[in-house]
Amino acid sequence: MLKGKQILITGGAGFIGTRLALRLVDDNRVVVLDTLHRNALTTSGLEHHPNLTLIKGDVRDRMAVKQAVRGATHIVHLASIAGVDTVMANPLLTMDVCIKGTFNLLETALETDGIERFVDFSTSEVFGRYAYNVTEGDVTSLGAVGEARWTYAVSKLATEHLCHVMYKQHELPTVTVRPFNIFGPGQVGTGAIHHFVVRAINNDPIEVHNNGVQIRAWCYIDDLIDGLLLTLSRPEAVGRTFNIGNPQTAVTVHHLARLIVDLVGSKSQITHIDWPFPDVELRVPDVSAAAALLNFQPKFDLNEGLQLTIDWYRKKIASSST
Repeated sequence: MLKGKQILITGGAGFIGTRLALRLVDDNRVVVLDTLHRNALTTSGLEHHPNLTLIKGDVRDRMAVKQAVRGATHIVHLASIAGVDTVMANPLLTMDVCIKGTFNLLETALETDGIERFVDFSTSEVFGRYAYNVTEGDVTSLGAVGEARWTYAVSKLATEHLCHVMYKQHELPTVTVRPFNIFGPGQVGTGAIHHFVVRAINNDPIEVHNNGVQIRAWCYIDDLIDGLLLTLSRPEAVGRTFNIGNPQTAVTVHHLARLIVDLVGSKSQITHIDWPFPDVELRVPDVSAAAALLNFQPKFDLNEGLQLTIDWYRKKIASSST
């Protein structure tokens, strides 16, 4: 665990950034750079923590980046356009934020003394529609040009190359993380588990795309944060890419919806709707590299993680209705 450091988290007001800040802020100085488009900080209790500094700004703004990086020892770059629906509606913005923002951060980090680690968030989407037991060295798959969904994956793959080049040519201590389907309490956005849990609690119909046989391996947020902390502190992480996820939680999307309905004790009906866009049919990671080099081991099984998530959403919905 890091102590006495200054960690910049771009996109730090989001779901993952907020949970990471919560784990770091008591023993370190944490700087968050975020546009606050999605803001989980407001319900975290972090906004007024004496060790946290919030800078409202965009990673494409070089001056905002320079201000945020000043004094940093570690950088975790999470800022991006997230969510399939949002990406498909904003493909140009998705690429601009990802590529220009990452380049700004890497160049600024290179000009800054004392950077001990630069962790860049990529995505499991770089593996395309079919990814079974994929390792970090497996071939990535670029989707068809013109399909807006793949602009996110293409941009993230470009930033992976940027990070590796910065390490190889300039010895900037970069690490790339590929997260696989993260969920948990405090999630902001419109992911599948968020949608299923909220609708199940309200006994509303739950919509599943197409026939629901798409397979995902789900990773609870605390397991991801454990992996992230290891990439920030272990010297073996430098210059490498790591899959972070939980391959033992793989289920079909329909089964996931049914499991949530059962855990909630809901009366929701599961319906299937046409989704005429490209989708990921299979996504299961191999995390043996993280296990061998970082001693990473996911601890939460799917039922346990879902129950913790359901309990959080119940309290949130109850409090908002009073």
